[in-house]
Amino acid sequence: MSAENQRAKAIRILLFCTMLWGLSFPVMKALALAQQNLVPQADSWFFTSLGVMYRFGIAGLILCVFFWRELKTISRRELEQGIALAFFGVGGILFQMDGIGYTAASTSAFLTQGYCVFIPLWVALTHRRWPSRKIFISTVLVMAGTLVLAKIDFHSLKLGRGEMETLIASLLFTGQILCLEQPRYAANRFGNFTVVMFLAMAMFCVPLVVLTAPNATACWRAYGSLPTCGFLTILIVFCTLISYTMMNRWQKFVTATEAGLIYSIEPFVASVLSLFLPAIFSVWTAIHYANEQFTMRLLIGGGFITAANLLVQSKWLDRK
Repeated sequence: MSAENQRAKAIRILLFCTMLWGLSFPVMKALALAQQNLVPQADSWFFTSLGVMYRFGIAGLILCVFFWRELKTISRRELEQGIALAFFGVGGILFQMDGIGYTAASTSAFLTQGYCVFIPLWVALTHRRWPSRKIFISTVLVMAGTLVLAKIDFHSLKLGRGEMETLIASLLFTGQILCLEQPRYAANRFGNFTVVMFLAMAMFCVPLVVLTAPNATACWRAYGSLPTCGFLTILIVFCTLISYTMMNRWQKFVTATEAGLIYSIEPFVASVLSLFLPAIFSVWTAIHYANEQFTMRLLIGGGFITAANLLVQSKWLDRK
């Protein structure tokens, strides 16, 4: 397969991964609503850390079955990359989840996409060259689309605890994306460092689970119903095992800047799925989770983000 065809295939696969991550938003929202009924005395930190621990821990153990032969010869750099990815990943998730409690969800959605700006800036500083016209235009389109989707009110926007934590989360997600592009890890086998990443993310959450658990039984009561186990299964299989494994396998065929722009379609996918999935989940779990409404903001914001991704995939403006 030629390099150009490999890159095109990688873009399609990463877009598919992003769609699976978009699915995680309505699933996690429904899961949180169901868990509040099962463990009403627990707070969001407990549910978040417990969910990450179970989700990535189980996914890591499943991957061990498929990659056990390769794991026997795991290298130091594969361990290093896996732990680095876990640090950035779990840190980003935890800061994002805590930050959303101190700022508007729309502000969080907008600021989280900061990695679309952070990555080109990092590349420009480290390589001492400006981003190409294509990347610059795509970044502007993504930020404009996210701005429309998030319904940001700049008059009320302030840089408080929630905003700072969300920006920190975005920086950590930037580190995760850049870590997959590092030349020192080019020879690493994706199965090995993905297993390390999953298991390390789970272990990083253990202290937080212990500190925030209202009691010992809460850890299994939070998943003590068929719907909550079903949501966890969706998160493990589709939003973790398939998506992260494919991302770790294929992102190296595109630049980190292109990857960041591709991943920016996630909030748009989540918004589209939230038009109909909440009603289905509500019937299944006996919770009140209303569908979102289709608006011109969704059409226009999604249009900008889609245009940015089409531009990244096209050959237009490849030559300066």
